[in-house]
Amino acid sequence: MIYNLLRPLLFMLDAEKVHTLTLDALGLLKKASLLPSCAIQCAPVHIMGLDFPNPVGLAAGLDKNGAYIDALASLGFGFIEVGTVTPRPQAGNPRPRLFRIPRAKAIINRMGFNNAGVDKLIENVQQSGYRGILGINIGKNADTPLQNAVDDYLIGLRKVYPYASYVTVNISSPNTKQLRQLQNEIELEQLLSALKTEQTRLSDQHGRYTPLAVKIAPDLEPEQIAAIASLLLKHRMDAVIATNTTIARYGTEHLPYGDEQGGLSGAPLTVRSNAVIRQLADHLQQAIPIIGAGGIMSAPDAQAKIDAGASLVQVYSGLIYRGPNLVTETVSLLCARSTDNG
Repeated sequence: MIYNLLRPLLFMLDAEKVHTLTLDALGLLKKASLLPSCAIQCAPVHIMGLDFPNPVGLAAGLDKNGAYIDALASLGFGFIEVGTVTPRPQAGNPRPRLFRIPRAKAIINRMGFNNAGVDKLIENVQQSGYRGILGINIGKNADTPLQNAVDDYLIGLRKVYPYASYVTVNISSPNTKQLRQLQNEIELEQLLSALKTEQTRLSDQHGRYTPLAVKIAPDLEPEQIAAIASLLLKHRMDAVIATNTTIARYGTEHLPYGDEQGGLSGAPLTVRSNAVIRQLADHLQQAIPIIGAGGIMSAPDAQAKIDAGASLVQVYSGLIYRGPNLVTETVSLLCARSTDNG
């Protein structure tokens, strides 16, 4: 209720500044012990060898450096994903780079993997008191040539491996030049092969298996989705996240900020994301779990992703428009549906 009252004021201010201000405020409330401290326990899900207390997670991008994990956990999420983090710190793209489109319940961002580097993220994770399921999303530095991208992902995997419940390989952001080319069959074959080999080595070294997920774009043709699914199966990946933001505009072009460059998220992405999930589900046949993301603005939106074939869901833009109530409402609906079905 408080967020709903404050949102009109917040939306009058610069989007990126408000992002930081809101997280800082949430952090202060957490330190003052004014927030709860645990996930909502309802409709648990077991995938990737992990037990999720509920199926609603926070998508990567909101807390890039893992600086607000404890505060965000208080909102009731069943799991949290931080990042995208790169081997070296980078400033990202020039500002302004984050734009709200309220009439479409959408956001366009061209952040460009702005983050303090993987070592700082690990430091923040170590200082956190969070003991729930934590995903760490890794990417490549913008100035790393595409032919050397595998090296950056291997650096990221090695560093975060002991601290993550699972690791997400981000090859689908539209805001790092050429990154999406890693979804092409030849490049993806090379990347997944290297990562799976390193995962096996790290599992032996650390005495624990940390699952690997791959996050893909919504802007893929059916044959590309089929090829990616085949490679995910071949290399025994642990999960796939569908989807990242889209470079399409789906009717926002004529709205204020609707033609800004970057990735579009929010309500306009819902239908396309669900279509990708359904296609993946057809190819994977439950051999690899799907985490649904993109356009979850309400509890029924999340249920639609589960119905399409997802085992878990992640929210981000919906949280900006709806506030923390989105999490509790979504968990409640999925819990009720789970009870009805079981």
